[in-house]
Amino acid sequence: MEKAIRLDKYLADMGKGTRTELKEMIRRGRITVNGVIVKKPETKIKKGEDTICLDNAPVEYVELEYYLLNKPQGVISATEDRRRETVVDLIDEKSRKDLFPVGRLDIDTEGLLLITNDGALAHRLLSPGHHVDKVYEARCEGFVPDEAVDKFREGMTLADGLSCMPAELEILERRAEDRKTGTAAESLVRLTLHEGKFHQVKRMMEETGCPVLHLKRLSMGPLKLDDALKTGEYRKLTDKERELLENL
Repeated sequence: MEKAIRLDKYLADMGKGTRTELKEMIRRGRITVNGVIVKKPETKIKKGEDTICLDNAPVEYVELEYYLLNKPQGVISATEDRRRETVVDLIDEKSRKDLFPVGRLDIDTEGLLLITNDGALAHRLLSPGHHVDKVYEARCEGFVPDEAVDKFREGMTLADGLSCMPAELEILERRAEDRKTGTAAESLVRLTLHEGKFHQVKRMMEETGCPVLHLKRLSMGPLKLDDALKTGEYRKLTDKERELLENL
């Protein structure tokens, strides 16, 4: 049986305002429940049974939300910040105010980021015991040596003491230095990690002598970056994607 909740909490969960703002809206008669104006914030209502309207517009209750974001550079992986735009700020059509990014990407890193309010799913994706694969593409300084592939596969302990599990490194392209044109050596690599430690990709590539110039996350577990999403764009997860996540 669905538990009844306060009217102001219902509206706050759906991002219609702060508790203080909502109490004023209710006092002014802007909220109806089943077609009747209600002026008490503590009025109990049942999700999915009662019809709630704000200024005659229905406010449907959404329990969980899931968005796939192609995170741009310059945006921080946080729920709020006084100085910078956050990844949650990019989700214009969100219903709920309790959304958060699952994990984080550095401010200068692009790519796949899941935005949700499903705490249980976030735990499954981020828990070290689940070893959810994360795939990145990195453009790096220098000519990544062949032996770096074996170092990643065997696992490594970095100079700063960080112990990294075995990972996969695939060298996609390498460009040697050209002194005539003044072109520096660069490499393009794909990395698959089975954990997610602080700045891990950058720290591991630094260990190979090839610092990261640009980093993009391509996938996280069964979720893959949608090629149709431009940087900064997002979409809701498909039913199939949600099913895949539920089966993790």
